[in-house]
Amino acid sequence: MIDFKNEIAKIITASVNINIDEIESYIEIPKDKEMGDYAFPCFKLAKNLKKAPQVIAEEIKNSIDIQNTNIEQVIVSGGYINFIVSKEVMIKTVLEEINEKGDKFGHNEKGKGKTVIVEYSSPNIAKPFHIGHLRTTLIGRALYNMYKAQGYNTISINHLGDYGTQFGKLIEGYKRWGQEYNIYENPIEELTKIYIRINNLCKEDENVLNMCRENFKKLEQGEKYCVELWKKFREVSLKEFYRIYDLLGIKFDSLNGEAFYSDKTDEVISILDKTGKLIESDGAKIIDLEEQNMPPCIICKSNGSTIYATRDLAAILYRARTYDFDKCIYVVAYEQNLHFKQIFEVAKLLGISQKSLQGLEHVAYGMVHLKEGKMSTREGNIIKVEDLLKESIARVEKVIEEKDNELTEEEKQDTAKKVGIGAIIFNDLSGNRIKDEIFDWDVMLNFSGETGPYVQYTYVRAKSVLNKVLYTPELEKVNINNLQKKEEIEIIKLLYSYESTINQAIRKK
Repeated sequence: MIDFKNEIAKIITASVNINIDEIESYIEIPKDKEMGDYAFPCFKLAKNLKKAPQVIAEEIKNSIDIQNTNIEQVIVSGGYINFIVSKEVMIKTVLEEINEKGDKFGHNEKGKGKTVIVEYSSPNIAKPFHIGHLRTTLIGRALYNMYKAQGYNTISINHLGDYGTQFGKLIEGYKRWGQEYNIYENPIEELTKIYIRINNLCKEDENVLNMCRENFKKLEQGEKYCVELWKKFREVSLKEFYRIYDLLGIKFDSLNGEAFYSDKTDEVISILDKTGKLIESDGAKIIDLEEQNMPPCIICKSNGSTIYATRDLAAILYRARTYDFDKCIYVVAYEQNLHFKQIFEVAKLLGISQKSLQGLEHVAYGMVHLKEGKMSTREGNIIKVEDLLKESIARVEKVIEEKDNELTEEEKQDTAKKVGIGAIIFNDLSGNRIKDEIFDWDVMLNFSGETGPYVQYTYVRAKSVLNKVLYTPELEKVNINNLQKKEEIEIIKLLYSYESTINQAIRKK
């Protein structure tokens, strides 16, 4: 497909001695469509050229040559140079691209030969999959799909929270009260009850907390009883999680969580030790990051146990060796900003390639809070994703029952599922990624205005129109001169911008 933006950048570059990539990065699409298809703001050049933006705009306009290009007109407006591209050429290039690529329209091979890892979702084993996990799951999958559409070798990883002191607590709770709970009938709820109960006991009695810490140490050392219990907790939890993933249509290439890297932390500690940067502090082993204006990164606790930072470092080392990644993206809430700054800094000591080091990226997002405050499994105040999805589906079913009696029961259920889940996904992805959200059922399940159901309705209406088309001419027989109405041109422009919108979304995240 013709790249009009790049063509304009070449025209401008021939007039001003500035790198074409820099020029292209300045080019934007005017908010007022009457101003043209593309605009170049000359304000960016004013400082270097020591001239008023409007003067620069006039000079560039007078010096550029648009003959033998796909640009029809150049207009100066204030400090902007506006470009109008050939409608015929744009229509032709869009139709040819659709004809050639079909369902793959908008996809390209920019990422061919490059590997991107996207780590997302990553719930804690034996804890409910709540709405706080929904954002990472949906944002992560969207990024995965966009990178895939650009030809990258894309790998999705669900870095399960299946290790740590919390399992020491759960093991201790199960030892004490396991017979009172049926973890096979309703695993997550029953394990959550045990966790809340043992957590409360730990607050009252520090000796119990020490027993929990000892349990985790035994788990790290491979003690049979602790390992078997851990496997049981993991197995029943994954079955529950996959009920939700199946509803959302989400799959993963890897389920390697924290536990997978537990036997790989010794090498990390050894590598760090050889650098001379691993020092002792109050019995713990740390990397001092004072020069980077950060607190120290703890590698080993005073009792010899590792922490999740150690396992994250082991994961970086393993992934760099296994995948030789160009980018490794972590979709995790912004409250972990410091953690990722620390481990990305410490990763520089692991001896992995500069390419992989530069590819480490934390994509943060805002937290979801209840009106009463922060959610906490320990306190038992959470909104489960499964409950949210079921409620959304139920509300759509009610609307269908009121409006449509022609569908079969199976069709009603299928439609309600698609529309209900689509509403949740659209609502989450259409908001400000970094902004905190206060959970509100009515906002989350809003079906009016620019929402998921409206987008799906538009899609269904368009498909209905296409299904009524009796004859589709071959592309060579299409008279593009018939596509001249304002609305038709706007649709063509929207279709043309699809690929660049994906690219922009990837860059800005």
